[in-house]
Amino acid sequence: MSYRKILVSVQAGNGARSALDSAFALAKEFGAHVEGLRARGTDGSGSYVGEGMSGALVQELVELTEQESAQRAPRARCSKKGVMLPVIPDADSPGTGGPSASWLEEMGREADAVVLAGRLADLIVVGRTGNEVHGSAPVLTAALFETGRPVLVAGKRAEGQNPTDRAGAPRWVVVAWNQSAEAARAVAGALPLLARAQRVTAVSVGDGDETARGLADLARYLAWHGINAETAVLSGHPSPSEALAAAGAGADLVVLGGYSHSRLRELILGGVTRHLLEKTSLPLLLAH
Repeated sequence: MSYRKILVSVQAGNGARSALDSAFALAKEFGAHVEGLRARGTDGSGSYVGEGMSGALVQELVELTEQESAQRAPRARCSKKGVMLPVIPDADSPGTGGPSASWLEEMGREADAVVLAGRLADLIVVGRTGNEVHGSAPVLTAALFETGRPVLVAGKRAEGQNPTDRAGAPRWVVVAWNQSAEAARAVAGALPLLARAQRVTAVSVGDGDETARGLADLARYLAWHGINAETAVLSGHPSPSEALAAAGAGADLVVLGGYSHSRLRELILGGVTRHLLEKTSLPLLLAH
């Protein structure tokens, strides 16, 4: 179980630093290829121009972006020191035998570019600014609902944290399980990470035998993949959102499905998902 190609959406001012940190760390963990994507708007704003992912080139790209977008958008504060892991080789095709990276530039809306490129990626990584994703909501919505791929929302990087200290695979993963198709897809998309985690906790909100049986069934499924998962039924909290946030406190990743709803924006920025995105800094792996 592995990720071989990771797409990272890089948007100035919308968590580019944490998204790149996460994508590069996973590339080192899995020997994967990272494709950095930036869309150039019709007004020429928001563009990264480049072909590789070396440390010097990323610095150059950021400087170019800052120059082009200074009058249009907040600057991308993603210096070489702040963003880069140890240099990852540039590559446009397989064969390096280890982690590699490249840049892709497309004309048009970021969300549209992510949809097309994301459908041919094993994992899509998007960022967040602080404890919110308002600026990234269109990209997150498009990635989640129109690609069929798992989406990793990077957590907020602690102030002063060196990106080289970031572990590739999360050590403790919490899986939110409600027996839905969306949750099943999220688990499937997270299997490479679950297999490398030191601790996996599967949780459900509710009570009764059905909830416990659902968790036991999930634990048995994960065991077939060599994953030993502990289970917990969450109760005694005012809301499912708070229950899951409490269960995920201290975890390195929370895995959950995007719940179906007639209004997509309310789905992404509503209920449990909204609470975790806006009220916590937890990295989230989502699927729909």
